[in-house]
Amino acid sequence: MIPSQMLKGTLEGCILKVISHKETYGYEISEKLQEYGFSNISEGTIYPLLLRLEKNGLVNSKYRESPVGPKRKYFSLSQSGREEMDCFYSSWIELDTAVNKLFHDGGQKYEQKNKSIEPDE
Repeated sequence: MIPSQMLKGTLEGCILKVISHKETYGYEISEKLQEYGFSNISEGTIYPLLLRLEKNGLVNSKYRESPVGPKRKYFSLSQSGREEMDCFYSSWIELDTAVNKLFHDGGQKYEQKNKSIEPDE
């Protein structure tokens, strides 16, 4: 399970990506995120983020009839939202590269450096 503190900075960008595929609603976004491995992300987490994205002009919304139950609020990506999603992804790639470099290359170099300065027995 991904710790919630790690999700905080990435979930909005991931929600924008889900919405970029097609107009969708909160529960469907939650389900799609779970399909991609984001476990335990409830609608209670998704809806406040959707409202913030809407308030910031990154998504548009409209109510539509539902085949079952009350109307659903559907979300689509605005042009600003698409630009924000692209910016998020570029930042994510940069972060992913740096973390992988640290853990794969940097960790070995650090260990080798420490071994080389240890006194010989």
